[in-house]
Amino acid sequence: MKRIAVAIAAAVAAFGAVAQVPLSDMIAIPAGPFTMGSTEGPEDERPAHEVTLRAYSIDRFPVTNAQYAEFLNSLATARPAGAYDFDDPDARIHRRGERWVADAAYANHPAIEVPWNGAVRYCARRGKRLPTEAEWEKAARGTDARRHPWGSGLPDKNKAQYESAYGETAAVDAFPAGASPYGVREMAGNAWEWLSSAYRPYPYRADDGREDPKPGPVRATRGGGHDSPVGEITTTQRGRNLSRNPASGHHNISFRCARNS
Repeated sequence: MKRIAVAIAAAVAAFGAVAQVPLSDMIAIPAGPFTMGSTEGPEDERPAHEVTLRAYSIDRFPVTNAQYAEFLNSLATARPAGAYDFDDPDARIHRRGERWVADAAYANHPAIEVPWNGAVRYCARRGKRLPTEAEWEKAARGTDARRHPWGSGLPDKNKAQYESAYGETAAVDAFPAGASPYGVREMAGNAWEWLSSAYRPYPYRADDGREDPKPGPVRATRGGGHDSPVGEITTTQRGRNLSRNPASGHHNISFRCARNS
């Protein structure tokens, strides 16, 4: 965690700090152990193992296209390199005159086409950071090793956006019934989420190099996307079949931020 904090400080120094989002927009996750991984899922989810975390806070919702457009407008250059896939046909943020503006129909949808480093920079500007893979999973499943954020019940279209058409995301507040045991929203379907952790085998250990902030390794992604099959929107799914070059944005990967308590 110390290494993560150093990375945040460096990013804030490089890009400047802005007003922090009120803590009311974040949810506090208590310290303690939880079960990470699965005994029945794909190989990269095994083995199920206990991980103990310090207390932290995580954003209630994913970052939206409108919020990310504001971030792009706060940067010193009009077209910051590595911050967004501006020319991708799936982009939901476009230049309107002198400003970046989210497409009206997608303003409150999860911010897609954001490369991993763009997500790191966004969080740093707000005095935050990307959550680790362990932090994301605990926030999604709690301490009872549930398969889905809402519990053991099967997914349905009142709880999550999945098995939808390519590019058919939903608003980040569309599924209150899909909240995790801590009240964290949109942790199943709609858009995968970038995490700070490199994608490495289990068991998870924060001190084994996977939390090295140096760009390059393929990063873990969690949660499933709007175009995911039902089997991919579990609390333990790691996106092993997902296209996720960290240097590029993707039509089905977004992010949220976390902060040490």
